[in-house]
Amino acid sequence: MTKLDSKSVVTSGVMKMPIVGLGTWQSTPEEIETALTSAIDVGYRHIDTAFVYRNESAIGAALKKLFDSGKITREELFIVTKLPGHGNRREDVESFLKKSLEALQLDYVDLYLIHSPVGLQNKGFDQTFPTDEKGEILLDMNTNHVELWKGMEAQVDAGRAKSIGLSNFNQKQIKRILDNCRIPPANLQVELHIYLQQKELVSFCKENGVTVCAYAPIGSPGRKAEREKRGESTEGLVFPLEDPVIKEIAEKYEKQPSQVLLRYMIEYGVAVIPKSTNPGRIKQNFDVFDFELTKEEFEKINALDRGEAGRTFVGRGGRAKFMARHPEYAFSSRT
Repeated sequence: MTKLDSKSVVTSGVMKMPIVGLGTWQSTPEEIETALTSAIDVGYRHIDTAFVYRNESAIGAALKKLFDSGKITREELFIVTKLPGHGNRREDVESFLKKSLEALQLDYVDLYLIHSPVGLQNKGFDQTFPTDEKGEILLDMNTNHVELWKGMEAQVDAGRAKSIGLSNFNQKQIKRILDNCRIPPANLQVELHIYLQQKELVSFCKENGVTVCAYAPIGSPGRKAEREKRGESTEGLVFPLEDPVIKEIAEKYEKQPSQVLLRYMIEYGVAVIPKSTNPGRIKQNFDVFDFELTKEEFEKINALDRGEAGRTFVGRGGRAKFMARHPEYAFSSRT
């Protein structure tokens, strides 16, 4: 296996994505500066955000302070953001990316992803999940991925994005893009952890030169509270941090279970973006390069995969029940 260290990357053509990044989903603007500064001090060079996270402005302000201080340069960082569902039309891509760049105070992002294959109606920048008078999400049932991708390619041509990719797309949807693109997707970001290893999808991406980045690589332990807050079912939620196999291996290496989970993912060959705003945990999540799993340990963890039963980011209620009506809903048998 290729030796992994803190400078390790996953590569696709000209794109080199640092293998460990800082996730910022659910990080509040008040928490961002501390989290970002701590991450840069530790050695992170990959920062992940999205239009719908509503923290791009805070990230932009924190980055400006870091750049002005001379601690880091723009060229040393790999910044990712995402096109929201209500921007999923060829003609809307440019305006949404410009809005993100303005908030981030950047001239370009290193990677721009289509956040979801499901298109929503555009009722204004601020209405990320537009609804009607009944509270039902306003879907755009005419989402056209091939046309949308042309809008993404135009952002590379214009220099606003160095690379482009996808998030939450399934294999059939990715293949459609690959079969009809001028600039192929450089990356796919999906939920990926020991209970949802998506082996077929990961293999397909690797065979087609698409790098993979895992969100929720430690299983998103805060997901239960977030679901309960939204009135969604928490039945069947799984917690990789509590798995006996992981705990045993962590004890052997004098590591935390989270570090074993991250180590497995990067040995699996994907980038990881664990989210934290706690400086201690941010450092801990980056401290995964001083041990290596044995072949037996790797295989034990590999066998923990639960397939679709391990997925946590598709609820039975809330937004999911509306999204599932869309013809491009990624987890539907229709696609």
